[in-house]
Amino acid sequence: MSRPTIYDVAREAGVAASTVSRAYARPGRVNADTAKRIFEAAEKLGYRSAIALQPRGGAVQHAIALVVADVTNPFYGDIIKGAYEAAREAGYQLILSHTNESPKVERHTIEQELAQVDGVVIASSRMTDSALRMVAKQKAVVLLNRIIPEASCVLNDAERGIRRAVEHLASLGHDRITYVAGPETSWSDGVRWRALRQSTADLGLEARRLGPYEPTVLAGLSAAHRVVESDSTAVQAYNDQLAIGIVKGLSRLGVAVPEQVSVVGFDNIIFDELVEPQLTTIASPLYRMGFTGMQNCIAVAQGAKPSGRPLVLPVRLVVRDSTARVRPPGARPR
Repeated sequence: MSRPTIYDVAREAGVAASTVSRAYARPGRVNADTAKRIFEAAEKLGYRSAIALQPRGGAVQHAIALVVADVTNPFYGDIIKGAYEAAREAGYQLILSHTNESPKVERHTIEQELAQVDGVVIASSRMTDSALRMVAKQKAVVLLNRIIPEASCVLNDAERGIRRAVEHLASLGHDRITYVAGPETSWSDGVRWRALRQSTADLGLEARRLGPYEPTVLAGLSAAHRVVESDSTAVQAYNDQLAIGIVKGLSRLGVAVPEQVSVVGFDNIIFDELVEPQLTTIASPLYRMGFTGMQNCIAVAQGAKPSGRPLVLPVRLVVRDSTARVRPPGARPR
């Protein structure tokens, strides 16, 4: 049986979830009768708040939760570093959570943490817009790589990055590009696929889509078979891990990269220069994204008003060895 959440207590007490949160975090701001009803409901359900478990009279440490989809994904390494540094500079504690790419786990994790933090930074959320709005009504929320009007949002300029990658591939003579998609619940995946379709249409190229796939090297290895079947000479992968897996999978199938198929990733993680051939990719400012997102969340938690407009960070195309000019069919190695 799952542990009761703040929403269960709110339903039992007949109040909003934000009122339950305030009753624990800031008791003086809740009517005494309402607070009594909330605590009685919590006791009945067996709900335990992290704030309630703190020693009486002890100082409450200001904290911001950082929620990432997969802590083992190198994409999040620099985001975590940036967020930690911004929190440290502001005197805040960072509480890191990993949700294993699951919207259900993400929501449950955030519900459990709301009472003990001043705000939440969510990187690459897999939750629905309505679920995110509910969180934003209760605490300061900053989204990384996601947009909803109710929250502060920090994005990379994926559209421009994809456009540069398509222009690069077109300059090398590629006229058919296969997009290897990421998770079905990824907001960024939709943005990247739409950008690819628009860019290829503008340049008179053909775009194909494979997936969805998990954003992992193992999934890229699996996708390599379908890449060969697509008969494309170029691949734009959802992220670098997928791209690295595709490069390795093509090699195992006897398909040379970049001589037969050019491959482009997205993110510029540390492993891109360690693989052979080194990966051409779209570089995102990941440290800056984490640092800025945490700064903005702390500011909103302290009373600043969100701008209402997403902050879009610049990206750049990094050309390495995994892309090359198309060779005439008779000149391609077999």
